Amino acid sequence: MTMPNTTAAPVVPSRGRLRPLGQHEVRITGGFWGSRQDVNHEATLAHIGGRLESEGWLPNFDLAAAGTLPDGRRGREFSDSEVYKYLEGLAWEIGRTDDPALEERFRAVVARIAAAQEPDGYLNTQFGRPGQGARWSDLEWGHELYCLGHLFQAAVARERTRPGADDGLVEIARRAADMVCREFGADGRNAICGHAVIETGLAELGRVLDEPRYLEQAHLFVERHGQGTLRDIEWGRQYYQDDVAVRDADVLRGHAVRANYLAAGSVDVAVEHDDAALLDALRGQWERTVARRTYITGGQGSHHQDEAFGLDWELPPDRAYSETCAGVGSIMFAWRMLLADGDPRYADLIERTLFNVVATSPSADGRAFYYANTLHQRVPGAVVDPGSTSPRAGSALRAPWFDVSCCPPNVARTLASLDAYIATADDDGIQLHQYADASIRTTLADGRDVALHVETRYPDDGVVRVVVHEPAEFALGLRVPAWASGASLQIEGANGSVQDHVVEPGMATVRRAFAAGDAVVLTLPVAPRVSHPDARIDAVRGAVAIERGPEVLALESVDFGCDIADAVLDLTAEPIERDGRVWVRVARRGSRDAGWPYDSDAGGPAERHVEVPLVPYHSWAERGPSTMRVWIPTA
Repeated sequence: MTMPNTTAAPVVPSRGRLRPLGQHEVRITGGFWGSRQDVNHEATLAHIGGRLESEGWLPNFDLAAAGTLPDGRRGREFSDSEVYKYLEGLAWEIGRTDDPALEERFRAVVARIAAAQEPDGYLNTQFGRPGQGARWSDLEWGHELYCLGHLFQAAVARERTRPGADDGLVEIARRAADMVCREFGADGRNAICGHAVIETGLAELGRVLDEPRYLEQAHLFVERHGQGTLRDIEWGRQYYQDDVAVRDADVLRGHAVRANYLAAGSVDVAVEHDDAALLDALRGQWERTVARRTYITGGQGSHHQDEAFGLDWELPPDRAYSETCAGVGSIMFAWRMLLADGDPRYADLIERTLFNVVATSPSADGRAFYYANTLHQRVPGAVVDPGSTSPRAGSALRAPWFDVSCCPPNVARTLASLDAYIATADDDGIQLHQYADASIRTTLADGRDVALHVETRYPDDGVVRVVVHEPAEFALGLRVPAWASGASLQIEGANGSVQDHVVEPGMATVRRAFAAGDAVVLTLPVAPRVSHPDARIDAVRGAVAIERGPEVLALESVDFGCDIADAVLDLTAEPIERDGRVWVRVARRGSRDAGWPYDSDAGGPAERHVEVPLVPYHSWAERGPSTMRVWIPTA
């Protein structure tokens, strides 16, 4: 189906199996995600804005405008990008709430960026001036194009939510994109950026501005990957996906954020160029990556040294890097595939990643974050000074800021735009992919108006009630997650009629002439369940995880009463729910201290079993320092 270009959503392809419904059509009104959007609005965006100022990353633009750089510049070479992601988050949040204070802040930041832009469109505070490196002199590590990719995404968010706004951001982006096309076009430099994202930024900017040159430049960048134009490094060119052409790769590899961002941009290119072969290659890469290189949380990336994917089945829980930004990138990739193919498996992964990576990163108050998301914390962390900046990505407790703070604004822009990931439409009706209290109102391609309200306490319970507000004949699809065997669907007519159905995982679709007041109720079995790992994942052989609905659960020492290193789960007792928590039977394994940790004796018997409550993984470490594990040994 063809798509309109006016949808207020991060991704609006010109064609595809499904059309995204944007902010003007879907509004999250409460519940799990509504509360997180509230915290994002009330605390996180202000926190990020304050740290961008205090760390000097936003004042870098003032120094550029004053002509005093490089003196006084602070932050890493890519710090400009965090300002652009913050702007994107503001743009989506203004579209969601129409907050005048945020609008004033947005315009003030844009004015400072505009003052730093060079006459030819170049915009970067790290390169291009006396005393700095020359433009494009370090494409491996300089991140110049990466920064511009995030600038373009911010401009897209602004144009989609406030078309024709007079703040100047879209024109800043247009001048910069024109400069990129001149410099890196077919007759220019045959080169790519060491960190992908320029591809998605150009593609979406081309869509929103109806500028085919930008889409073609995105196409050129995608096709240049694998030509070996970047210098080889200790981790190999696969680190920045310059070892194999995108269409020839069979799995995501290298730096996990770069890999997902490139895959997302490649889907954009494949869709706009009607390149079935490229899209099929990406489909295969997604499937193998999910099947062999993805943690149970949806997290991706098992190497700390290069923030990269490991080999197939290399998924150690205690060394899980699982960068928050890689989770955001994974959602970007899967969402684009969902729009192209319509396969609900993509939405399953998005849900898993949202609940267990994106929701895990920010603290409950929205002012501290995880950069990396371990699945096994062996040593309790120290309480973090709220005014500090962490030099390390891996931390046992959430940190208020990092020397590399890509994750906080990435979480903020994702939560601010989350309404646009809830539902889609096709020529026949509406599909619900993520469940939250929400109001939905849209017009189908043939002019039929559809108005719905979604009522749910998900994931606390599995009941999702969809009430039709206006009479219309259409198809309503509700995603049944792969874990939800035994789900049921009930159609409640406004006239009192009731129809019951058992539905299988996939997309459950109801086609009928709906009357105002009709309701469709999906009931998902969110009882706790035991999940066993593939036997080829050596690091967790002999252990199991407990899941409940879309949430992965964790055992925390705060509840166990001692270090969880010796915890043994009793599988003869099923997990039970009591007092709003999931409880399991756990014992402490007998241990011994010796001069050599290997012996023919397996150790003493397990001590008496006790019932211990688990916590949703996304809420671990909210009660102070602790040890934690997701995979619990059974012997």
